[in-house]
Amino acid sequence: MNTLGEADPGTTPFRVCFVCAGNICRSPMAASVFTDLVAAAGLDQFVEVSSAGTGDWHVGERADHRTIAALQNQGHDATAHRAKQFDPDRFASYDLVVALDRSHERILRSWANDDTDRSKVHLLLSFDSSQAGIRDVPDPYYSDAQMFDSVLGMIDHACRALFHQLEPALTQGATP
Repeated sequence: MNTLGEADPGTTPFRVCFVCAGNICRSPMAASVFTDLVAAAGLDQFVEVSSAGTGDWHVGERADHRTIAALQNQGHDATAHRAKQFDPDRFASYDLVVALDRSHERILRSWANDDTDRSKVHLLLSFDSSQAGIRDVPDPYYSDAQMFDSVLGMIDHACRALFHQLEPALTQGATP
């Protein structure tokens, strides 16, 4: 196990959940990008990616149309996404819970059952040294399509940095 506390990838999949406010903009972007990174590396069977929101006001809805468009423009597909709320009872099933901003991080840590659960919560931008000082991925919901593209760029860069940190442990588990 490394500092992120992932399980042995040879026995159970590494489970990561990306969390934003309503689960229709930022967290579906991150989940889509990260899923595609995992698939491109041929590690699908070793990683389970999901997303959720801290709020329940969009549960069951599709991702925002601007999220879907921004992702499609970059070759990702989130058309099957349906929003859900993060369930604190599922902390034990995750190896990593990635918050998109500090408000989500605070909420998730307050929902955590113990220090082990709290230690699973990390800010997405903390994995990307070039963006770590920014800390929060801005919420594009009340903005325009250009902001969605900009936010997706930030998320893509940080997801790549996160994947590169996890990839050695994942590929070790993938070898026969």
